[in-house]
Amino acid sequence: MSTPPQTAARTGEQTGRRRRDVRGYAVLDLGTVRTRSLTSGTFAIAERLSAVPAGAPGTTAPSGLRWPIRHGVVADPAACRRLVDIVLYDARLAGAWPLERILVGVPVAATASERRSLRTAVIEAAECPVVLVEEPLAAAVGAGLDVTDPRPCLLLDVGAGVVEAVVIHDGAITDAVALQLSATTRAGLPWPTVDSVVRMTAGLLHRMPAHLRATVRDGGLIVTGGGAGQTRLLNRLRSTLRMPVRVASEPAHATVYGLTHLCRQSGLTARLAQGSRGS
Repeated sequence: MSTPPQTAARTGEQTGRRRRDVRGYAVLDLGTVRTRSLTSGTFAIAERLSAVPAGAPGTTAPSGLRWPIRHGVVADPAACRRLVDIVLYDARLAGAWPLERILVGVPVAATASERRSLRTAVIEAAECPVVLVEEPLAAAVGAGLDVTDPRPCLLLDVGAGVVEAVVIHDGAITDAVALQLSATTRAGLPWPTVDSVVRMTAGLLHRMPAHLRATVRDGGLIVTGGGAGQTRLLNRLRSTLRMPVRVASEPAHATVYGLTHLCRQSGLTARLAQGSRGS
C-alpha cells in the first residue's frame, strides 16, 4: 500500500525536524602537520594533513598548499577557518549539525592572542560555543590518567611542531616547558633535538620540590603525541631520568580521545578549561 502524499509530507517534515533538533559535538586536534578530529555520529577518528588548497591570497608552498598551523598554533587565520570547514564536513554528513559545542586542543605555550585567533577561526566555521583545552591535559585524560588526582604526574607530549613537558596536579597544569621544532623527519626527532627534549624534561623534573619529585618518580613519565614511539628518545629519557617511561596506548590519538571523553563530562571540562591559560 502506498503512503498518501500528505502523510509522506508530514513524515518528511517530522524527520527533518528531528534531524534539525539533533545537536552534536566535535573535537579537534589541529596539529602542525596532521589534524585529527571526531564528531558525534561517527565511529572513527578522521585524520588529514593540516593543509588546504592555496586558492586564497597568501604565501603558498611549492605544492600549492597552505599550512595554517605552525608550532601547534594558528599562523594563517583564513586558511585555518578553511581547514576547520573541511574537517567539520563529516559532522554535516553524519547529521550532527548544528553543533552544540566543540572542544579544541591548544598548546600550553600558546599566548593569549594565539588562543583568541584559534577560537575565532573555529567559531566562524562551527557557529557554536568553543572550549579550548590545553593539549597535554586532554592527552592525559585520553591516556587514562586521573588528572584530578592530588598527586602530581609528569607528561611529555611530542608533536610535529612543538614538544611540551608538563606537571599535572589536581586538575591543572602547574608547570610546563616547551620546545618549538623547526623540522622533523619520518625517522622522528633528529639527535640534537632528542637531547634538547631530554634536557628540558629533566630540568622540569628537577625543579620540582623534593617531596613532589619523589611522587612523580614513582608514577613515572607518560609520553603522548605522534612522536611518542621514537625508541632513541624513550631510551634517553629512561637513562637520564632514571624513572619508568610509558608510552600511551595510541599516543597520536590521545588528545582526541581525551577531548571526546571531556565532551561527555561537562563538569570536568569546565574545571580543566578554567585552569587553562586564556581559555
